[in-house]
Amino acid sequence: MTKVKEHNTETVILEAAKDVFQHKGMAGARMQEIADKAGINKAMLHYYYRSKDKLFSAVFTSAINFMLPKIIEIINTDEHLFTKIENFTHKYINFISKHSYMPLFIINELNRNPNLLKDIFKERGENNIEQKLITQINDLVAKGEIRPINPEQLLLHIMSLSIFPTVGKSLLKNILQKDDKTYQKLIKDRQTCVAEFVINAIKL
Repeated sequence: MTKVKEHNTETVILEAAKDVFQHKGMAGARMQEIADKAGINKAMLHYYYRSKDKLFSAVFTSAINFMLPKIIEIINTDEHLFTKIENFTHKYINFISKHSYMPLFIINELNRNPNLLKDIFKERGENNIEQKLITQINDLVAKGEIRPINPEQLLLHIMSLSIFPTVGKSLLKNILQKDDKTYQKLIKDRQTCVAEFVINAIKL
């Protein structure tokens, strides 16, 4: 096989596996189903990935590596906290609206194996990525620029407000009686609404 053909085949396999793992999880996914979806035979699938565990690890790591650098970049800048909140909510909500499978996929598998993400952080040398943000929040509280708030609680607020409308899409669409198009408009508006809500809640 040429390198280009191998790369294309591997990409097709990862896309097929991503779709199957998304809907059925690690336990429910079958290698034959992934091979069928990729349009190859099972022997070819095993040529690239010798086991379901290795294939799942590749899909999960790909998802994390696609998303994680965007978050780390925002956290590690020297910009004001409010700018970080605006950048994070805009980029993150825009990202997950286009890759809606990812938050639930990651959450489900972290519940199954809590050490997965920690191992990836360790491999990347990214430990305690939240510490810089926590220090910045505490400094702004001490300066009287924002209300006293537990930094971990603030991070939970931001993540929850950003993630849940995508993870809970089916539930919220029914409660709000929205079709796909109008609900997607609501999600798009949240790119700015979440930041405004959080900033207005903490600023003095």
